[in-house]
Amino acid sequence: MRHQEYDLVIIGAGMSGLAAGIRAKMIGLERVAIIEKHFIPGGLNSYYSRGKYQFDVGLHALTNFAKLGDRGKPLLKICKQLRIPYNSFKLSEQNYSQIQFGNNILKFNNNLTKLRDEVALFFPNEINNFNKLIDFLSHFNETDLNSDYKSARVELSTFFKDSNLIELLLWPLLIYGSAVEEDMEFSQFAIMFKAIYLEGFARPVGGVKVIIDLLQQRYLDLGGELEFKTGCISIKTDDALALLEMTLQHQKEVKIVNAKKIFSSAGIKETEDLLKTSDTPKGQYRQGKMGFTESIFIFDEESLRNVLDSNVEVDSNGLPQSWPTITFWSADSSPAYKRPEKLFDERSAVICIPNRYQDCEYKPVIMRVTHAANFHLWQELKKKDAKEYRLAKNKLIENDLQLLKKFLNCSLPTPVLTDAFTPTTVLRYTGHSEGCVYGSPDKIKNGQTSTPGVFIIGTDQGFLGVVGAMLSGISMANLHLASEVVANENSIYTRPSQALKVVDEFEKVI
Repeated sequence: MRHQEYDLVIIGAGMSGLAAGIRAKMIGLERVAIIEKHFIPGGLNSYYSRGKYQFDVGLHALTNFAKLGDRGKPLLKICKQLRIPYNSFKLSEQNYSQIQFGNNILKFNNNLTKLRDEVALFFPNEINNFNKLIDFLSHFNETDLNSDYKSARVELSTFFKDSNLIELLLWPLLIYGSAVEEDMEFSQFAIMFKAIYLEGFARPVGGVKVIIDLLQQRYLDLGGELEFKTGCISIKTDDALALLEMTLQHQKEVKIVNAKKIFSSAGIKETEDLLKTSDTPKGQYRQGKMGFTESIFIFDEESLRNVLDSNVEVDSNGLPQSWPTITFWSADSSPAYKRPEKLFDERSAVICIPNRYQDCEYKPVIMRVTHAANFHLWQELKKKDAKEYRLAKNKLIENDLQLLKKFLNCSLPTPVLTDAFTPTTVLRYTGHSEGCVYGSPDKIKNGQTSTPGVFIIGTDQGFLGVVGAMLSGISMANLHLASEVVANENSIYTRPSQALKVVDEFEKVI
């Protein structure tokens, strides 16, 4: 880091941290630095390589898909706020996805008509209620920072009588964004419902790295600093100087820098642990419980075609048209969304086939299987016996391979490569307590912690998914940094009216 004092230091070079850094520089802050303990950016939505293959981590899909020209869509607001051209994201739409619980199936794509038709076909007595829910959500302000907690399950029961439909609609939203077991806050439900069912899934051609590279380059071009392999050890307040003192560790070197403001994407509990002031309340935020395992398989495309029925209609990638892009699967009609009592919940899963997006650069066929998992059991196993931990991962991989064969109803060839990660992997590479990708059940919607000058962005601020993370960084920068710019007479925003315009953009962007 080039300076000893910064206008803003951001903890974490994930989607929210990079977006916040871009907005901070655009607003006019001079000295902005992002620190990242890992050696690559991305955070919870990153990537890694095994040999010649590159894998996405976390990103089954980019939600909130929008086409160029769609008015008011979050994705296009991000492009405007960050000055990143829409076409740079290289988005490819899903073919179709589905929710399959026992014998109950609902299919959906990026057009609400498909899901509406499915509800009308399989739940004819509920279609009017479904339409009422859509109308209600179209007028509901899910981004109200002062809204009280409401249970999504309770609210849905006021619309629907059929519990099977409630489970089918709710579970994908839980597994893609809820830090609360078996339920989610209704505002979060509304965000995710719109993101998945009303806007839909897409994937950058080239994977999540495309988005990360765009954000990183935009931030660096604006003059922001970015330092990898650097973690924050502690944060202390200094009332006399009105500065925050950060103790950082860059590999083996320990350094101290001062910051006027700190944005942390580490999570609220993790940020609490960094705050060393005696008056900081501890333990007021709950620990999340939702961790996940994932198995990844790569199949040679020619070998796979040899085991497929020659009469099956295939797409341009040679895969059956009947194969969904993403399936939210459960062997039961009412799957559990909670930390399992076993290593992982083999009774439910998310099955993703990235090759089934409309444009796919992959030549090998990739399949991913994700389960809810128990962090403590995986951690105990890893600490007790590394060999047993590896064996347990191998059993997970074998379970998921058999699940794929049953689900796809074909005898898959031997994968050319397999890999798997557990909640302990997430903890190692992201620092999120207990490997919880959705953080604490307690969200801070306005970002303000109990320590002045320290703000939460990302997962524990409350916006969800890749688009949500970027919106979190943007909105918190707009809300909390504009006043700092007004005080700086050398800023590009020297008049209060200009700063207020920046704050107004916060209301528009979310």
